[in-house]
Parts: sequence; C-alpha cells; structure tokens
Amino acid sequence: MKTTDPPLSPDFRETLSLCALNRIFCYEPALCLRLLSYFGTAAAVFEAAPPLRRALLTGRPQLADEIGPPALTWAAAELERLPGLGAVFIGLNSPAYPRLLLECPDHPAGLYVRSDTPAADLFNRQKAVAFVGTRDLSSYGRTWCGNLVSALSEAVLPEKPLVVSGLAFGIDDVAHETALTLGLPTVGVMATGIDSVYPSRHRSLAERMVRSPGSALMTCYPVGTSPLATQFLSRNRIIAGMSDATVLVESKIRGGGMLTARYAFEYQRDVYALPGRVDDVRSGGCNLLLRNKTAEPVVSVEDLLEKLGMKAPRLSRKAVAVEAVRHYSESGTDPSEREWLQELVRLISRERGISLHEICEATGRSYGEVAGGVGILESDGYVTVDLLQRCSMI
Repeated sequence: MKTTDPPLSPDFRETLSLCALNRIFCYEPALCLRLLSYFGTAAAVFEAAPPLRRALLTGRPQLADEIGPPALTWAAAELERLPGLGAVFIGLNSPAYPRLLLECPDHPAGLYVRSDTPAADLFNRQKAVAFVGTRDLSSYGRTWCGNLVSALSEAVLPEKPLVVSGLAFGIDDVAHETALTLGLPTVGVMATGIDSVYPSRHRSLAERMVRSPGSALMTCYPVGTSPLATQFLSRNRIIAGMSDATVLVESKIRGGGMLTARYAFEYQRDVYALPGRVDDVRSGGCNLLLRNKTAEPVVSVEDLLEKLGMKAPRLSRKAVAVEAVRHYSESGTDPSEREWLQELVRLISRERGISLHEICEATGRSYGEVAGGVGILESDGYVTVDLLQRCSMI
C-alpha cells in the first residue's frame, strides 16, 4: 500500500490486518489470539509499539518482527487475488465465521472459503457433524459411514445438518460423496491453500462441493500453501472445532481421525465412535476411545440420530415392506429376480432379525443368492443388516 492511497474503511482495515496476522501465526494461532486479546483489534496490533508486541510474544520475537507494513502489503495482494479464485477471506470478526470455532482456544484469525453459496449462508445455520477416520477403510467402515450420513438426511430439522470432513481418501470422501448424493450440505476442510486440492484425484469431488448449495471448501492456509504433515494436524482441529459432534467411523490407534476425535473431546464436543471387531486394527482406535470413555458408541443409525437430538420420520416396518414390494413390482428388473426380491421382503418383514443362514434354510437358496438379494434391498434402503448378519426392515 502506498501512502498516497485513500484511507481504508475500519472494517476493511480490520479484515486486512486479520489476513496478515493469519499468515504470520498460521501455525501458532494461540499466540495471535493473545495479541488480539491484549490489543482488542487486529488493526491495533499493527499500530502498537514493537517492543510491546515482542514482550507479549516471549520466546517468539521473530514472529513479532513480522508484524509491520510489509505484512499488510502482502495481505492486500492476497485479498485482491481471491475473487479470481472464486474464494473469500472471512476474519474472526465476520458474522460468517463459524461460531463454534470461535469457542476454541486456538481458532485461526481467519478462513479462506470457496463456494458458490455466499459465506454468510454456509455456517451457523444448522447442526454440523464431522465424520472422520482411516483412509484404509474396510467394507464395514464404508457401509456404515454411508448409513450414518444417510441418517442425517432423514433428520427433521429446519435446516439439513452440515457434514464436515477433510477431503481425504477413505472415510472423508465417503462422507462427502454420500452427503452430495443425498442433498446434504458438506464442507471439506483442507490442509492446503484454497487454490489447490489434495489429493489431486479429488478435484472433481471438490468442484462438486463448490457448486452444491450450502457446501464449500475451507482452509486457514494462505494461497499457494502446499500440503505438509503438520498442516493436516492443524486441519483436524478446525474440523473438530467447527462441529457440534464428531463421529469416528473407523481408525487405527494412531491416525488423523483419532487426533480429530481427541480435539473434539478437549473442546467439550460430543464424540461418537463406531464399535468394531477387537482383532481389526482399523477399529482399534474406535474401540480404544470407547474403552476410555472418550467417545460414546454408535450402534445403529437411529442411535446416532437420538444422540444428536434429531428425529427422523419413520414408517412402520409393514409400511416399509409394502413400499418395497410396490417398488419391485414397478421396477424394470427381470421377473424372476423381482419375485425373489419380493419374497425376501415378505420373509424379512415377518421375521425381524432373521439371519442370512436362516433365510437360506427357509428359501432353499444358496448363501450367495441370499447375500446378493439382501444386498440389493440394503442398498435400496429397505433393509438393514447388523454385524451378526441379521436382517430387519428399516
């Protein structure tokens, strides 16, 4: 900025100052919050005497020395670039900033957001639920992540819940994809600058999120930031901090999902975990949190909705069975397959909790035929199958 430039409005000056401070203290936001608490505003931090700033940042004088006109010049150029990227910067003083995140002792000074939806309409309108876990997910984790996110789409609320995750492989992309398919808003919290997507294979998913109403990409890192391991750890605290609840679907004892769940616990948010087999390393983290009472177990989709204080309209099992029979009567599937699916529906509706082996005995069909038919009913949303392979109408 030149001395001949027109004076800045107080609001823009504050946003500019927050953008500059966010870059300086990106990896140590608590120090930034210490300055803001003392001086009151970001603009006042820049106007303060350098010795006072250094005194408040004992042990980190190099950061205090970065607070000056060059930082504001950089921030002005950064803010000027963002519209071309379809992004905005929201400082912690903005009504659009996630209110829950403000409650955390280490929230960033600002966030970069990319979305076709105005930033003011993205957060603070509905309950936010984070789904986190391993990249090396099993079919069990994939199925239950999809089931749990699907349950949120049935919740009876003024606004559909916001699904939050980290845009990574595994649990993250299942949560985002399921949300988009069902029309739920979803936010991907990234460990890079807003101008890039990591992993690169998720660029298409990221673009869908940007275009989907109420969905967005979000990061605290400046434009041009490449992915580094430490940034994923910081990303996890934002996921936990902006969410009312965090659900750990599947995780090893050491992993990013475990860190996110622990951040959520420290922030006094609700933490839930999906129990898994004791001999499956991918469920080791979930089982450990449950054993230590850091998380509450999620044993069904209804259980999660109840714990979250949500209600979902539910048809009676008879009504679900009638609807399923009608659906397959009108479907264009092969007549023999249609009759087989209808037979399965009638059997499962009569005998709630019937196992796959019991269906084999009752129908004389092979295990493969039964598992395939039940799989179709489950994927179409008419049947649930528990860990013991017992079937029930939803």
